[in-house]
Amino acid sequence: MRYLCGPQPGDLSGLDVDELAALNAIGRQRALAPGESLIWEAEDSVLVANVIDGVLKLSSNTEDGREQIVGVVYPADFIGRPFGGANSHGVTALTDARVCLFNRRDFTAFAAAHPQLEHKLLERTLGELDCTRRWMLLLGRKSASEKIASFLLETRDRLNAPKGCEFRFEDGPETIELPFSRQQIADILGLTIETVSRQFTRLKDAGIVDLPSRREVRILDSAALEAEAG
Repeated sequence: MRYLCGPQPGDLSGLDVDELAALNAIGRQRALAPGESLIWEAEDSVLVANVIDGVLKLSSNTEDGREQIVGVVYPADFIGRPFGGANSHGVTALTDARVCLFNRRDFTAFAAAHPQLEHKLLERTLGELDCTRRWMLLLGRKSASEKIASFLLETRDRLNAPKGCEFRFEDGPETIELPFSRQQIADILGLTIETVSRQFTRLKDAGIVDLPSRREVRILDSAALEAEAG
């Protein structure tokens, strides 16, 4: 299973101005509406992309036809398999989104000619492995309350200042506009929708969060939420 917070950001800081211009020349921007798919599961990987704005989900279909959300990507995240193979999941926009698309062969050729970009891709892969292990711990060992708290903190940090899977806890109220329904949160965390709703209500009753609407969560006590996350 892929981890929640998605791949490491596509940091291209190692490229100089001319190299960035050359990379931009082989890419094109595309806007996606909520529910619009970018990549389909099991198809050959012909595209890679960097997320500019918005949030997208990574999902796979189970044998009985159900969708399983296996990851989420945020602005600056990288999508796709640069060095080929079939896609192990589909990619669909959860919100209005913009991505920069590259033909996989063009991108792979560019990376081969620019070792610093290959190094960044290796860093991304290693970061993804670390986050996958972290996510396995979340799904396999944490209680329902710890899962919900960890999910809220990670979503807040990824939406506000994406930096891989690093969690940053800050003081003061902060509102999260969740790009997920309660059912999607349940699917991501391996819980039932009833359990998710109970945990949100419990956090509200404890004064840790407020719930202005079904998609909004206002964090009132970051320290308490961090303690809930274990």
